[in-house]
This record gives sequence, C-alpha cells and structure tokens, in this order.
Amino acid sequence: MKILTAQQIRDCDSATIEKGISSVNLMEKAARACVEWIEINFRTTHKFLIFCGNGNNGGDGLAMARLLYEKGLDIEVFIDKNNKGFSSDANVNLKRIKHINGIDIKSFSDFSMTNKDKTVIIDAFFGYGLNRKLSGEMKNIVEKLNLTKIPKISIDMPSGLFADKIVEKDSTVFKADFTLTFQFYKRSFLHPETGTFCGKIEVLDIGLDEDFIDEIETDYFVIDEDLIKTIYKPREEFSNKGTFGKSILVGGSYGKIGAVLMSTLSALKTGSGLTFTIAPECGNMIIQSQVPEAMFMGSGERYIDEIGIQEKAVYGIGPGFGKEEKTQKALFDFLKAYKDPVVLDADALNILAETGNIKSIPKNSVITPHPLEFERLFGKTENSFERLELAKEKAAELQIFILLKDHHTAVITPDKRVFYNVTGNSGMAKGGSGDVLTGILTSLMSQKYEIEKACIFGVWLHGKAGDLAAEEFSKESMLPTDLVQKIGEVFKSLLD
Repeated sequence: MKILTAQQIRDCDSATIEKGISSVNLMEKAARACVEWIEINFRTTHKFLIFCGNGNNGGDGLAMARLLYEKGLDIEVFIDKNNKGFSSDANVNLKRIKHINGIDIKSFSDFSMTNKDKTVIIDAFFGYGLNRKLSGEMKNIVEKLNLTKIPKISIDMPSGLFADKIVEKDSTVFKADFTLTFQFYKRSFLHPETGTFCGKIEVLDIGLDEDFIDEIETDYFVIDEDLIKTIYKPREEFSNKGTFGKSILVGGSYGKIGAVLMSTLSALKTGSGLTFTIAPECGNMIIQSQVPEAMFMGSGERYIDEIGIQEKAVYGIGPGFGKEEKTQKALFDFLKAYKDPVVLDADALNILAETGNIKSIPKNSVITPHPLEFERLFGKTENSFERLELAKEKAAELQIFILLKDHHTAVITPDKRVFYNVTGNSGMAKGGSGDVLTGILTSLMSQKYEIEKACIFGVWLHGKAGDLAAEEFSKESMLPTDLVQKIGEVFKSLLD
C-alpha cells in the first residue's frame, strides 16, 4: 500500500472528483464508510458527541451526524458558532442537520463531562489539512476532551497531528482510541512520537481514483497482505533440501547460547533446507539437544574465535556473539574475505560501531539495528523521523538494507525507499525477538528470495507470528520461542 503526502492526497481527491463524483458526494461516501464501521464496532453505544471543524474534515463529521441520527442514535454536534467560514461542502452538511430537530448543535464551550455513559466522542476537527499546531479555543477543547475516559474516534487523523512530519514536543494533539483513515496510512501514524495518538488504525476504502493511485510515485509504503502474496513462493512438490538453501547462524557465547539457538530454530521454521550453527563448544549440547535438525560447528571454547566460510550459503551473524577480542578478529577476518550479502545483528553491529568498521559490510547485506544500535552505528538524531532520513542516506551510501526496528519496523532499501511493517505488538518487546528475526531473514535469503523481498516478507512474517503468539498467550506472557512456534501457522494462512 502506498503512503501519500497530504498534497498527494488532495490531488487524489481532485482526480477522483474529475472522474465524475461531486466533492459533496465523495464526502458522503467517506461519512458512510465511517458510520458502517461504527455500526459494527460500537453496537451498544447510544450517544455520539461529534466535534466538527470548519473544513472538509468537519464536513465529514456533520454528514456522520445525520447518518448516525438516521440509525436512531442520540447525536450532539459541537462547532465554533462564532466562525462562519465553513468550507462549501461542510456548509452543505451543516444546513442539512439544521433542519433535523433531533440533532443538537452546540458551541465547543457548551461541552461538559457529566452523564456520558455509553457515549463516544468523534474528532472531526481538522484531518490531514492541518498546517499549524493547535492554539486558543481549539487547543483548550482538545485538552478537555483528552481528560475524559470516554472512547474517542478520530476521523482521517487525530487533530493536532501533521500527515508527514513530527509535531513539536509541547503540541496539543487529540488522543484517539481509534483512527478511521481514508484509503491511505499517513507517515505520522507509523512513528512512535506521533503514532501513540492514533490508537487502533482502520483504513477505509472510499473509492478514490485507482488510476491516479497506480501512477503516483512515492518512496513510502506499508507492507500489507496484498504485497506479501506477490512475494511468497509456495514450495514445489518436486524439490529437495538443496533447493531451499543453506543457512549458517553464527553467534552465542558463554551464557548467551540461547540467542543463536532461537535464530537457528526460526531459520528452520521458516524453511531453510540445510541449517548450520557456528557457536562455541560450550553450546554444543544445548544446540544439539534442542535443535537436532541443525548441524553444529564448534568455534572456540567459550567464545567464537573463527568463522569458517562455506560456499553457496547465507550467514546470519551476531545473536549472543559477545565482543571478546578473538571474536572481533573473527568477524573482521570473515568480512574481509566474504563479499556476498550477510545478515548482521546485535553484537556484530556493536563491534562494527565501536571499531568504526562500518564500511566493511558487504554490499546488499542486511543490518537490523534497534534505535540504540543505530545511534551507535551512525550517530544521534533528535527523533524517529530524523533517524529514518539518516537511515535512508546510510543505506544509499553503503548500498545495504537497513531494517530499523521499532514498534513499526521500517525496511530501508539502497535506493532510499521505505516499507513500514504494521504487524507485531508490544509483547515482542522482549530479549530474543530480534534473534528470531535474524533467523527468519537468513532463511529467506538462503531460499533465494530477492533480498528486498526477503526483508519485507521477513519483518511481516516475524510480526504476524508475534500477533498469533499474543492472541494465545497474551502480550505479557508470550515468549520469543512462542513466536517461533507460530511461524508455521502464518505459512498455513498464506496457503489458505
């Protein structure tokens, strides 16, 4: 799914209108899509308090007020009665509800927080059209609404957010439980500083012009199931273990053998044909007893001191690796001799950061830093938007793929395109989840998935398995090894 800028969305609306639908009827479609979603998800709610701005987002809210009233619900609409500058389409919908005796139209200042059982607040102040931070009466009413415990829904996007950039730290933003957005994600939904205001995001199809969407260019995308289905390659019946590649997971040190164990498990579960583990001898019995399907190759007693090179294999290096002097030398010697793409994670990245050997990473390799690891590698940034821009520059400079791990992990390609992943959950915020991802990526690359597709598929598969694990065990109790066990269910769902 493409992510468009605010201006591109305006252009898309215009292109749709040029195809024959009036702007007020497009507004009606948007309102109906929201009301249909509300009917399904808020069946026991009797009353809706709808806060409308003067622009087209307010027009959406005014149209929703009429449609919800027609469903037999109790509706109160709040507007700025002192401001007569409504957009033409918003004004059409305002006039329509003025003729309905059962809909109360009040000023923002009339809102009080008493007697609000089975009530929902709807934010239709601004949408994506905002270009300044909230101030004055609008700021005050949003702050007042944020104090309530009433469920809150934002239409298009939470008021106070910008579509394409971060907000200032002291800005007031509507805190939604749900955001009903039209046709596209906005970039601000996908960054931690701004996404926290959105709650659960629902993308509603309102029939915007498909030709325009197909032709418009963007560097930003959301990974959705439609994209995954174009990437996933079901297994051919007439194949053998050699068909599905050789994965070599390198890691582990005394007390940290579990990290490379989880990488090895996830590589096997993702379909690796032949799977090897290079780890210190102290991990031999652990690996062999827990993963008999993998072949163990010892290196050093307590810490890895050599990484042997095998042909036609993909290496995933770093989980539990440690930073011993001999281990560092083993990594440098390997990278000096090996020029094919590798997956680098955890201590492998920390070693490169501390020694300044970042340029030794082979081209088209994949690195998977979390924010702190990224900072060690490339320097400090003020926020996640800046971090992503720096990641784009470094991916292009080094000609590598950067998987920037966060609540919504972003895949950054060497040509500066960005793919945001929207699977996964906070239950995955546990040590070991990243080790599982390393195994998944290594396995997919060894199975001859193109590297970009392996990255996109890998982060989606990782997150989707995590969602299934959270459903069964809860976010609090799920373990990274539970995630590994759910990989098979994700593949089954793709086949279905």
